[in-house]
Amino acid sequence: MTDRPTAPNVLAITFLYYKDLPRAFAFYRDVMGFPLAIDQGDLAKILEIAPNAHVGLVDEAKGMNRWQQDKCVQLCVRVEDVEAWYAYLGAKGVDNLSQMFRNEKIGIRAFVFRDPEGYQVEIQEAIRAEA
Repeated sequence: MTDRPTAPNVLAITFLYYKDLPRAFAFYRDVMGFPLAIDQGDLAKILEIAPNAHVGLVDEAKGMNRWQQDKCVQLCVRVEDVEAWYAYLGAKGVDNLSQMFRNEKIGIRAFVFRDPEGYQVEIQEAIRAEA
């Protein structure tokens, strides 16, 4: 049996597939403020969400998977000031902005909205110390 490599992982990237890559890229860069970390040209744009956590935006016509109408993926971003993000994204007019909600069981305060092609994005903050 071969052991798992012991070197630390370098980067985490979650890839999402889009029909209109430039529109998705503009949203995540300009509205969400995620900086471009890796530019793979017209195939993909990889943006940094937090240190070592990234979202990859892929042109579905060129990537390994295809865009699908029904989205079963949620991108969640943990922040320090969920109220400030709620006000900011409300002013930007993001699609399907929910009311703010609390989940006492898991210890978060959060809201959700949809990105330009329907992926749900959750912005949350912890409401109690992490275990």
